[in-house]
Amino acid sequence: MTKEVEMSTKYDPSQVEPGRYKEWIEKGLFKPNEDKEAKPYSIVIPPPNVTGKLHLGHAWDTTLQDMIIRQKRMQGFDTLWLPGMDHAGIATQAKVEARLAEDGISRYDLGREKFVEKVWEWKGEYADIIHQQWAKLGLSLDYDRERFTLDDGLSKAVRKVFVTLYKKGLIYRGEYIINWDPKARTALSDIEVIHKDDKGAFYHVKYPFADDTTFNGKNYIEIATTRPETMMGDVAVAVNPDDERYKDIVGKTLVLPLQGRHIPIIADQYVDPEFGTGMVKITPAHDPNDFEVGNRHNLERINTMNEDATMNANAGKYEGLDRFEARKAIVADLEEQGYMLKIEPIVHSVGHSERTGVQVESRLSTQWFVKMKPLAEAALKNQETDDRVDFVPPRFEHTFTQWMENVHDWVISRQLWWGHQIPAWYHKETGEIYVGEEAPEDIENWEQDSDVLDTWFSSALWPFSTMGWPDTESPDFKRYFPTNTLVTGYDIIFFWVSRMIFQSVEFTKRRPFKNVLIHGLIRDEQGRKMSKSLGNGIDPMDVIDKYGADALRWFLSNGSAPGQDVRFSYTKMDAAWNFINKIWNASRFVIMNLDSDVELSLPEASEWQLADKWILSRLNDTVRDVTRLFDSFEFGEAGRALYNFIWNDFCDWYIEMAKENLTGEDEKLKKNTQRILRYVLDQILRLMHPIMPFVTEKIWLSMPHDGASLVVAEYPVEHTEFDNQVAEKDMDNLIELIKAVRNSRSEVNAPMSSAIDILIKTKDDDTRKVFENNVDYINRFCHPKRLEIAADIEAPKLAMTSVITGAEVYLPLADLIDLNEEISRLQKEAKKLESEVTRGEKKLGNEKFVANAPEAVVAKEKEKLANYKQQLAATESRIEELKAEF
Repeated sequence: MTKEVEMSTKYDPSQVEPGRYKEWIEKGLFKPNEDKEAKPYSIVIPPPNVTGKLHLGHAWDTTLQDMIIRQKRMQGFDTLWLPGMDHAGIATQAKVEARLAEDGISRYDLGREKFVEKVWEWKGEYADIIHQQWAKLGLSLDYDRERFTLDDGLSKAVRKVFVTLYKKGLIYRGEYIINWDPKARTALSDIEVIHKDDKGAFYHVKYPFADDTTFNGKNYIEIATTRPETMMGDVAVAVNPDDERYKDIVGKTLVLPLQGRHIPIIADQYVDPEFGTGMVKITPAHDPNDFEVGNRHNLERINTMNEDATMNANAGKYEGLDRFEARKAIVADLEEQGYMLKIEPIVHSVGHSERTGVQVESRLSTQWFVKMKPLAEAALKNQETDDRVDFVPPRFEHTFTQWMENVHDWVISRQLWWGHQIPAWYHKETGEIYVGEEAPEDIENWEQDSDVLDTWFSSALWPFSTMGWPDTESPDFKRYFPTNTLVTGYDIIFFWVSRMIFQSVEFTKRRPFKNVLIHGLIRDEQGRKMSKSLGNGIDPMDVIDKYGADALRWFLSNGSAPGQDVRFSYTKMDAAWNFINKIWNASRFVIMNLDSDVELSLPEASEWQLADKWILSRLNDTVRDVTRLFDSFEFGEAGRALYNFIWNDFCDWYIEMAKENLTGEDEKLKKNTQRILRYVLDQILRLMHPIMPFVTEKIWLSMPHDGASLVVAEYPVEHTEFDNQVAEKDMDNLIELIKAVRNSRSEVNAPMSSAIDILIKTKDDDTRKVFENNVDYINRFCHPKRLEIAADIEAPKLAMTSVITGAEVYLPLADLIDLNEEISRLQKEAKKLESEVTRGEKKLGNEKFVANAPEAVVAKEKEKLANYKQQLAATESRIEELKAEF
């Protein structure tokens, strides 16, 4: 039996939390279990980007993971929670470039090698910050296994995957229209583009015929475009082949305004005859649909923009202008030369770069792509097997399936310097392409592709590359893969979850994780997404400084149901702190009232009083419920079960009832009560530890216990011998009686300090015996002057009346009671009971509920309904008795 220093008189997280994490790390408590007979349970952390500090979303995400892994560790699993960070190519490079720009330096001034050195410096700086934040949150990570997406092992896995997919024909290089970020000067995948509503216009422009052809009496056709700056890249105008309006002009030639180049009118099914004029300009180098039309008609591709979205030589006189300046200049020239028919203002959806925020360009470019269809089909097929990934909540599987069924080929090359450089080399003389895990032997004759891979390419391998793959004999890979649970937000199902699944199925032939727990976003008190522009972001470290990590973790664990967003508020943080303070004060009372030689075992069951039987049965209910709810990731419901048991059952009732025994003369009863108090508090701390690791550890080490730390203590288990429904029912009746008397006293301002007569008319012998056997509690909590418990009590004419389960309670307070007010009060009570009866009848009348709910739940509802009906009948009878007094 060991014991730490005494607890202070007031809960102060700044005195409880500092230093504790370091002790856990130094003792190696977060490492996997050395007992290889234990069942493995593994989680890989969604690697935060080394772009900055962690936000509240990270705190929520990692708190849920820590709760899971701490509970599994205490349950005896061989647990591994593997930490790591993501290099986050475009995001990190943008941050470093922004920092350099403050000193007037660009990456091109430094060159690739020096610039990458600067990014590594950034990574070191922010990795240290993230480590400090993980420690402050109390995350039980195994740092010996920490990984980084650019470390040697993961880089080897990336090269292996790239080369394998290339050899299978699933990675290819080609010239296609891609999303282009002109600020970062790199390609983007479809899901890195955020669409926003922007103000724009339809510019209606004359395209004259090259000869004397007329159409509808005019020597031109009308084309509407939102992007006149791309006109210099037009190579055709298209109409639908089934559009009767234009069949006579297909094949005719038009003159491109401002440039004079001749372009044909072609027919293609792509054109929607119902949209606009049914005629569209075709610009293959600047629009993905036009690109496909151009391929079908063998049209030239004219790229009119540079990488930074300034106009190039193909734009003629507009060369060198920014794209938006070029638009203004072209519109002005079209108006001046009589080509502009009208300008129609509109609001339309425009793609923007998720990382830099600038408007994305559709740009013709040579890039590397992953052929997605075979990979997506294999992943979907795997979902039909026992090796499927289970989504929690299940509705998010539809999001995954929908994306997989409609996926496009994935552009994986990025025109960046920070990241995994593509393992492809081009022969300097022949132009031959070599793709390999290692560089060619005669490297002096080859030049490596300068592009890097999309960040998601490496993070898609995270669950197995971190375990030692491609070495399939790696001990961690063999023992801990597939992992058990992934915890992440619904906003990256497309980005990350889907990619991990199809890459894992392709390369390991297994799912990457058994469950994926999807949570929502943290919003502000008004329900708005937190953002810099709104200035409503909350730094979790600031919250911890004020309230402590345990309070933040409690709030985050109880915020919402799986998949739902949660609103942060300081009012909720105050409530979280108050709950911990309640636990602290109750624990301190218990510890102060324990003898130094208190036995750690429970007394014999034959020596348990009603309150003892009740609290142990309620503890067993709570252990059973919390374990079940944790297993189904219903942490909010688990938190409610814990809160109700700790605050209501343990603190408000059992501790108060225990005071009778602790201050009494019966030494045997006193010691028994101490043992039960110690045991229940010990079990509470174990149940709470995965959620509140710091304060529970401090309290546990301050009380008599066996073991070194709660981190590796045994998690509470169900004890069927504790189950006692009779004791729970009897205690519920006793509590109901005490509450009824207190409420009646409050109604007539009769303070607890004044003794009053209390008459209890019981309906049955069992209820009478419960009250008679627990008179000490009734005396303590109700303060009667005269107490009468019997079945044949006559209701006094003027008395406060309470109808409870199995009894009626009368407080003859004639001097304080107004008959009309008492009737009105009872009528209100009758209405409440009527609504409860209606609710119960409706619930039990629901065939689905009766068929699907557990038998015990249905039985409980039937019992509640019977009680409410009995109470309603007794209340209505009492109302009639009082009315007869008039």
